[in-house]
Amino acid sequence: MKYRVFLLLVLAVLIGPGGASAQLVIPLWGESEPPYHKPNDLEEYEDVCWLAVCAYQVVNPTLTIYPPQGEANGAAVVVLPGGGYEVEAVYHEGYEIAEALSRLGTAAAVLKYRLPNPETSTQPELVPSADVRQALSLLRERQQEFGFTADRFGVLGFSAGGHLAAQVSVHAEPQNRFNPDFSVLVYGVSQLNDENRKWLEKTLYHRAMTAEEVAYQTLLDHVDASTPPAFLVHAWDDETCHYRESTLYAEALNRFGVDNELHLFAHGGHGFGSGRASDGTDQWLELAAQWLRRLPRADSESSLVQPIRNPL
Repeated sequence: MKYRVFLLLVLAVLIGPGGASAQLVIPLWGESEPPYHKPNDLEEYEDVCWLAVCAYQVVNPTLTIYPPQGEANGAAVVVLPGGGYEVEAVYHEGYEIAEALSRLGTAAAVLKYRLPNPETSTQPELVPSADVRQALSLLRERQQEFGFTADRFGVLGFSAGGHLAAQVSVHAEPQNRFNPDFSVLVYGVSQLNDENRKWLEKTLYHRAMTAEEVAYQTLLDHVDASTPPAFLVHAWDDETCHYRESTLYAEALNRFGVDNELHLFAHGGHGFGSGRASDGTDQWLELAAQWLRRLPRADSESSLVQPIRNPL
């Protein structure tokens, strides 16, 4: 208990006045009821997880905006913290990342997406992706209000957030405003092996998946020439998400000639966030920024926001 309090106090000092509280934070769905919502009494809170601090029981999704500092590169990214769909590592895989991207000229927005929970949603498995697509739409529609102008809008996900980013990348909506133009996957998840299927059934679906849902979540089978470009980061010694999660996705993109860049670090394990100088993982953010500068401009659709459809 003493350690938990100490870590929370240290985090508050490190964040200081320039942290998330100093940024524009907007409710993702405004005054509208989010899709698949179920009335509940759960309240969000923060606590220690994996030697960091995470958000628990997220039921009211928000978007925290970080406009680019200095010379903008024309890209905007929705940052998706990891946490296994059970919690969200909103600091070291969220606010810290968005702040770093902002300094590198990329507009960033941390999405605190709703966690899938049968107590709070009629279809928990659809909640995270609905929030991601709404975030992409809002950034496109209100970018000038948020203090930036961009022509490429993507997703950046860590671990489970990487799975979420890959899912919305390989399953496109008819309205392009809901789809990413690129993805950045940091120790993400792309394959549906037995272990990953059990994980998704436990934390995303909260039940056994149907055959149709298994096919939907076999993400590598849905990669094609229209899948957006990807920048992938992993460590060889990641014992939580095997590095093959990234190499398999890169190989699938290569088969269809889709631009991708893959960086594998010798050491780093899982959950290194912005990285560490001691093992070299701190290079990935600058490498990603350089990749974004080289990424071709994307066409932007200006149609009005449409309801999110059920992918199944």
